[in-house]
This record gives sequence, structure tokens and C-alpha cells, in this order.
Amino acid sequence: MPTPADDDRRRAEVDALLALVMAGGPARAARDLLDRFGNAADALAAGPTAWAATGLGPRPANALAAPGPERVEQARRWLEHPRHHLIGWQDADYPPLLRSSPNPPLALFVDGDPACLWQPAIAIVGSRNPSAGGRDNAYDLARALSATGLCIGSGLAAGIDAAAHRAALDGGGATFAVIGTGPDLAYPRRHALLQEQVAASGAVVSEYPPGTPPRNGQFPARNRLLAALSLGTVVIEAAERSGALITARLAAEAGREVFAVPGSIRNPMARGCHRLIRDGATLVTQAADILEGVANLAGELAGALQNRLSTPIPDAPGAPCPAFAPPDPDYQRLWNALGHDPTGMDSLIRRTGLTASRLSSMLLAMELEGKVSSAYGCYTRT
Repeated sequence: MPTPADDDRRRAEVDALLALVMAGGPARAARDLLDRFGNAADALAAGPTAWAATGLGPRPANALAAPGPERVEQARRWLEHPRHHLIGWQDADYPPLLRSSPNPPLALFVDGDPACLWQPAIAIVGSRNPSAGGRDNAYDLARALSATGLCIGSGLAAGIDAAAHRAALDGGGATFAVIGTGPDLAYPRRHALLQEQVAASGAVVSEYPPGTPPRNGQFPARNRLLAALSLGTVVIEAAERSGALITARLAAEAGREVFAVPGSIRNPMARGCHRLIRDGATLVTQAADILEGVANLAGELAGALQNRLSTPIPDAPGAPCPAFAPPDPDYQRLWNALGHDPTGMDSLIRRTGLTASRLSSMLLAMELEGKVSSAYGCYTRT
């Protein structure tokens, strides 16, 4: 049980990390500072000479020496909500795919379940003003992918993004949104309810502290996080110069798969997708095209999660079960419900009390780890 001294250390660490985030400057320098000193509190206490040695720069160093108390207090108040989290660079729950990307942020502000960012995800992006057919394609594809247990990621923008989030929500699946404002602000404002629904069923993620308003440069920057957190990015209706193409480029640079849905040659909103296909993106007409393309990277993610948990599943019932998220009792319940005889989804729902969507995601995780096999809709221990 945490002692008062433990609570004080935790608060000091959070305040120091917030000060580092709000100081700005190169994220690489701030990450190096944390790696050198082991934690944010010691990094903050190290002083200007140590900050300069990591390349932090004079302006961020000045901000770090005198952090704005109002902004830190605003973020601290936001973090008091049980659904709100701050995940720093050295936190064990920092998403592994993001950690290995070209330019990971110093910290993430998460409204919702941070475990959602460890699930295998597909990003779906595209036009803010899609055709009716494009919107339907985004919804149907997201719904089909969600039904397989994949998490759906997008940017909570109008158009294709919103359709993808709503499809996952309507199907009872998980979804996360990477936004270009503080986690307490909705942009566009009319998506405030949708943002709340995404946070309640998955996660809303931002590298910007609470209270940060929308600024143009922040939206291309957030695209790199969306691309990095996903196994692959699907583009549906995008003009030749669009944010969706930026996300696709960033996905490729991060070593992720890029997919594009073709459209009519007469539709100007399909030209960006056709360009991506010409340049090597995988042409997509159904969810199976995407599942095949991300299988290898999904296996790598499973390995990272296995290392995070460091608890292999023995053959004896009642042993801890690793999963695609930080451990929770649901995985143990599912492992106990499985046997060496094929068990259908209806039986697993009845035995565990979990939803089909939740079970699908968990079973996919265990199958990728080689702990479960599936055939004809039934599951067995391997």
C-alpha cells in the first residue's frame, strides 16, 4: 500500500514531467535528459548545465527554470479525474509501437484506457468532406476490422475519421483518437459528444497538455502519432494534397503498412488514393486485404507485450495470462474458460460474462502469441 512519502514522490515526478512537457523544445533532448537521469524529478533538479548538455536549448531551458504555475495546475487538476492519465517516456506502459517510431513524444495525455494503445490497431483516415460512398466505405471497413478484434484509430476529424470512430463504437469495439489539441478540448466542437464516447470506450490521446487550443502545425504533428500507434494506415478518399497523405507518408517512414481504397477516376477525392497505389500502397477492397498485410507487425507487437508482462502462460489452469494490454482479471477468466477441446464464442461469452467484441480482441492477442488456436469459429489452448 502506498505510503504518504510514495504519494509525495509520485506528485513530484508528475509535476516535473509536466514542467518538461510544457517547456517545449526538441523532444529528443528531453527524452535524452530523462534517460540520463532516470526520472523527471532528477532531470528537473539537474539544472541548466545538464539541460544544455542534452541540447535542450536556451528558450526551453528558461521555461523549465520557471514553469508557468497556472498551466501546471490546470494539467494537475485534469489528471485528478480517474479516467485521465499521463504516460511519460520512461513509463512501462508507454506504447511500444510509438516508442520505436522516428520521433516519439516525451509524454502522452490519455483520456480513457491506456491499454487501448497496446492493442493491435488500424488507422483509417481520409477526406473531411467525403462523398456518400466514401463515408460508407470508411464505416463498413472499420466495422469489419473492428469485428475481428482490431482497434480502430483515427483523428476525430470530420468526414472519414468520424465515420471510422462511429463504426467501431456501433459495433461495440475499441477505438482511439489522436487529437491536435489538449485532451480536454474537442475540435471540431461539434464532435464533443463523439470525443466523449471514444474516451469512454477506448482512448483520446494527445501530446499537448490540457488547455492547448487548436493550431495549424499541431495537426500534421499529431498524424505521426496516429501512424506510429497503428499496424497500418488505410486512406479512403484523399485529394492529392491532404493531411491523409501526410499520415500515409509518416506511416511508411515508421515502417508501417499503407493501404488505399480506390475510387472513380472521375472523383477528384480519389486521386490521392490512386497516387498511393501507384507508389506502392496496397489496394484494399475488403478487410481481409488489410489483415494479411499487418500480420507480421502484429506478431512483433505481441512479442513486445509478452516482454512487458513477463509472465508466460503455463499449461496449468489458474496461471497468469499475458494479453494485448496491461494485465487484468478478464484474461485470466478467459484462460480458465478455454480448454483443449474446441469452444465456441457463445460458450466463452456464457462462461466469462464478457462481450463478443472484448473476447475477440483478447483471443486475437492470445492467438498471435501462440497460446490459442482457432478453427471454424472455435478456440482451443495450444
